[in-house]
Amino acid sequence: MRQQAILSVDQGTSSSRALLFNRDGKVLAVAQQELDCVYPEQGWVEQDAELIWLSVLKVCRQVLAQAVQLGIEVLGVSISNQRETTVLWHKAKDKVLVPAIVWQDRRTADYCQQLKDQGHEEWVQQKTGLLLDPYFSASKIQWLLRHNTEVQQALADNELAFGTIDSFLLWRLTSGQVHATDTTNASRTLLLNIQSLNWDKELLQLFDVPEQILPQVRQSADSYGFCDTRLFGLALPVLALVGDQQAAALGQGCISAGSLKSTYGTGCFALLNTGCSPLFSKHRLLTTVAFTVQGQTCYALEGAIFVAGAAVKWLRDQLSVIQQASDTEALAQSLPDNGGVYLVPAFTGLGAPHWQPEARAALVGMTLGTGKAHLARAALEAVVYQTADLLAAMLADGAKAEQLKIDGGMVANNWLCQHLADVLNVPVLKPSQNEASAYGAAVLAGVALGWFESLADVSFCAEAQEFVPQMSAEKRQQLLSGWQNALASVLA
Repeated sequence: MRQQAILSVDQGTSSSRALLFNRDGKVLAVAQQELDCVYPEQGWVEQDAELIWLSVLKVCRQVLAQAVQLGIEVLGVSISNQRETTVLWHKAKDKVLVPAIVWQDRRTADYCQQLKDQGHEEWVQQKTGLLLDPYFSASKIQWLLRHNTEVQQALADNELAFGTIDSFLLWRLTSGQVHATDTTNASRTLLLNIQSLNWDKELLQLFDVPEQILPQVRQSADSYGFCDTRLFGLALPVLALVGDQQAAALGQGCISAGSLKSTYGTGCFALLNTGCSPLFSKHRLLTTVAFTVQGQTCYALEGAIFVAGAAVKWLRDQLSVIQQASDTEALAQSLPDNGGVYLVPAFTGLGAPHWQPEARAALVGMTLGTGKAHLARAALEAVVYQTADLLAAMLADGAKAEQLKIDGGMVANNWLCQHLADVLNVPVLKPSQNEASAYGAAVLAGVALGWFESLADVSFCAEAQEFVPQMSAEKRQQLLSGWQNALASVLA
């Protein structure tokens, strides 16, 4: 009998990847293509949605070619994706009308502040679980509706469609037959009522977003139609859509209340599963849908950090401090301490729990003895201290965290993993398989296929490298105090 697999698309900010997973969670094939962002003005971050689509098409074709060579039967497609990034297109022409506004983009900060000043944030948070911030899709849609004549004309012609990346890819895969999204991605728009799981008319009115341009909201594991046979030579069913951070939580096995994971990629995202009822934060964390499967919705408490691996990329590309990201580990280890040097990476503002879109980055504590090793270490430590801020907020909201599961490109750095354990003072678990987002999406497709009766039936990878705290309480407090002083220098 031929080995069977699911094609899992992992579309992120920095790359598009396609992987084949078998039922046991083993990666059978993988392909990847890097992507760039464009920064046309200060605080603006854009990507070409057509290039995103072409990159996804390319990597899917590459792994499907490998499947043919290996004699693997591919049963369906799942998609995990960068969230909040906003795409508008013309339905009849199947044409992207504007550059995609990336989740990091801050151009709508003043607009969001106006809504806060008008007293809207509290009721918006009660409906959506989110805060009024440029991070989310609604203000991005509103900005494009105001500023682009092609968008306005398409709306007037009833041909305008909005989608986050998952929805846009689904539209293209099905050649315009299906315009849909799942609850996890919809819950990141500021337009979804997270308890009814429907688009909310009061929110649509607040942001002046017409409901007819929005995709249909479905479960994370669902029947999303079939890929056009002209793309891959076969009509593969699309079985799952899920935001990348929720997918990573699933891939880490965070399917029950109290389980916590943090993903370290371009940004950093910590998700704590809170079960079947949303927990609304009193400390400016986000409440979001974790997944909807077999008619059941789970929720999560989330802390979002806008810049994690992006700071390492900045060291490489802008300052030439390093040649490749992996260089940071040896540089950090070469120092006995941080020398009092702290990087506050507010390049695109600060996310949770501060939510300061106007904040800008700062490097503090430098002396004439400061060298590239200090900069590399400061970039890594910044990720750790920001995670500590998130964890403190979660604990203040009544959550408990006995351990932290980690994934993402940055966790290849063992120095970073140990520093996380030391500063957070909790055991840190790094799984042997670091494909959490792609695997989480594949698991959902596996449920839709009937591979698994439910999520509880999945045997998630139990093998993990454990990092245990080794730092003294005095040293930990000293480092965190230094971070708080550095942070104060950029907070308004």
